[in-house]
Amino acid sequence: MHGDSDALFRILADPTRRQILDLLAEQGPLTVGELAAEFPRLVTSGISKHLMSLREASLVSATRRGRQQIYQLEPAALAAALAPWLRKYERYWSGALERLRDLAQESGTEVGHASPGKAGRKRQK
Repeated sequence: MHGDSDALFRILADPTRRQILDLLAEQGPLTVGELAAEFPRLVTSGISKHLMSLREASLVSATRRGRQQIYQLEPAALAAALAPWLRKYERYWSGALERLRDLAQESGTEVGHASPGKAGRKRQK
């Protein structure tokens, strides 16, 4: 399992691959040409190599439409690949989320009890 997360992080370490994932998450399925247009400094074959790495990791999938490959994000595979690593740290962020919830509730209570008259009096002065 440790080796799996190492491989995943090596793949995700590349900024171009992360940007490809971001584009697919934001825009939905895209062709290689559409993705390549977002990277004017890279040749299409370079984008294809990045996509091949992402496919091998099951982070994206491709379907053929005519002569074009349409790539789409596989969010469930991404979540499943990251889950074992994230689970180790859950106790840290779940506690932080609980504290954030408590702070939000405290703030909401204070705002709810604030008198609207005080704000009005300040404006009248």
